[in-house]
Order: sequence, then C-alpha cells, then structure tokens
Amino acid sequence: MARIGLLEKGFSYAVLSLVGALMFAPFLYMISIALSSDATTVKAAFTLFPREFRFENFVRVFTDYRMGTYLKNSIIITAFTVFGSVLSASFVAYGFARIRAKGSGFLFIVLLSTMMIPGEVTMVPQFIIYRELGWINTFLPLIVPSFFAGAFNVFLIRQFVMGIPRSLDEAAMIDGMGHLGIYAKIILPLTYPILAAIGIFSFAWNWGNFMGPLIYINDPKKTPLALGVQLISTVSGGQMPPWNMVMVASMFLTIPMILVYTFGQKYVYEANINSGSAGIK
Repeated sequence: MARIGLLEKGFSYAVLSLVGALMFAPFLYMISIALSSDATTVKAAFTLFPREFRFENFVRVFTDYRMGTYLKNSIIITAFTVFGSVLSASFVAYGFARIRAKGSGFLFIVLLSTMMIPGEVTMVPQFIIYRELGWINTFLPLIVPSFFAGAFNVFLIRQFVMGIPRSLDEAAMIDGMGHLGIYAKIILPLTYPILAAIGIFSFAWNWGNFMGPLIYINDPKKTPLALGVQLISTVSGGQMPPWNMVMVASMFLTIPMILVYTFGQKYVYEANINSGSAGIK
C-alpha cells in the first residue's frame, strides 16, 4: 500500500511538473525575445531559451518608447482605483451586513443582479455620459467608477462581515460608538484579509486594463502601460514591429501582477474560506 501511495504521489508530481513547465514556457519565451538584439528581431529568429542577453533593452524602452510615462500613468490609475474599490465596497458592504433597514434585502438582490448585465450593454451610454461631463481624454472615467462599489466586491466583503460576531458591535454601541466608528475601528481591522484580496483583484484588473484606456484616452502622454504596449508594437511602412521592445514592456506589465499575487495569495485564500463559511444570508 505504501508503495502504491508513493507511485501515485510520484505520478502526481510528474503531471504537475509537466503542466507547470507548459505554463511557464510562454513566459520564458517572452524573456528570450526581450533579451534579443535588433538583428534577431528583424529576422524573427527567436528561441525558447535565451541565446542573447541584451540587458540594455530595458534601458532603451525608457529612452526610446515613453516607458516612464506609461508606468507613471498606470501607477496613478491603479493606485486610485484600488483605494476607491476597497473603500467604497467595504463601506457599502458594512451597511448591508450590519444596518437593519426595510428593503435592504431587496436592494442587495438588485445590486447582485447588476453583475448579469454585460459590459458591452453599458459601454456606449457610459461613453456618452463621460463625454457630456468633459471627462474624455482624462483619467476620470477610469478612476471615478471605482468609488461607486462594485457588486462583486460588496458581496465578498458582506459575506466576510456576516461572520464577525454582532456582540462586538453591541459592546461598541454601549460605549457610545456609532456606525461610522464601528466601521472604522472594528470592522475594517478585522476584514483586512478580504480587503487585501479585493485590492489584489482590483490591481490585477486595472494594471492590465486595455479596453478602458483605448476608449477614453487619446493623448499619448496619458496612455497607461497596457495601451502603451500596443502602441510600441504599432509601426508604419510595413516594418517589422520591435518585438524585443514589446516583450520588455510586456514584462513590466506582467511581473508586478505576478509579484502582487505571489505575496498576497494567502489573503485571497483566507478571504475565500471566511466568505464561504459565512454563507448567503
């Protein structure tokens, strides 16, 4: 029996290693292209494993292709959207989880039902609204919606808050604390795992957001990184795109998301466990 269990474990490790290698291969290929010379890029003579190590490509992408501007814009947009998503969703979720009001259950169902509306349906009306507000070619269409509590984020945080004993709220109210104080001093510190998870989800979405900037941003000086990668790959006159520079920019787009998830995955796991244990009430 022990021998069979050992064989099963070895087979499992072999399959997982094979799957891991297949998933890592595109990333390794991206690194290989990023380190290639211009001559190799023109010939498209790329290999899976790097044969050239042109680390100066990581400097050239800043001096020749506005990488610094793209990074700065992405950092500004992502920082504000993460803050807005966490703040607004936690505030709304606290209201649904802790404040008893007539019709709150119905309003929560209405909020959840908005997740079934495809983004393509609201794309044109949103564009018209932002155009009338004079927000086109600014960061506002990308940042302001995050301060209006996404339904999925509210659902996750509400389920998490439902698992926190109400006795803590009652004790705070006896001491004269109101809902705002309970939210800021009790609920927020206890919900940091789910808030961190929401922050990670928001970061991943906004750092790699391509469609939003494509619709609302026209000025290259306001272009974020995801759209900037596409601009780098766009050349005129039928020339070969600078794929080595494109892959360098893609690494700046990919590596931060990998690092954020690697160091924050424990919060995502803990948030899922606690939210699931609370149940839908």
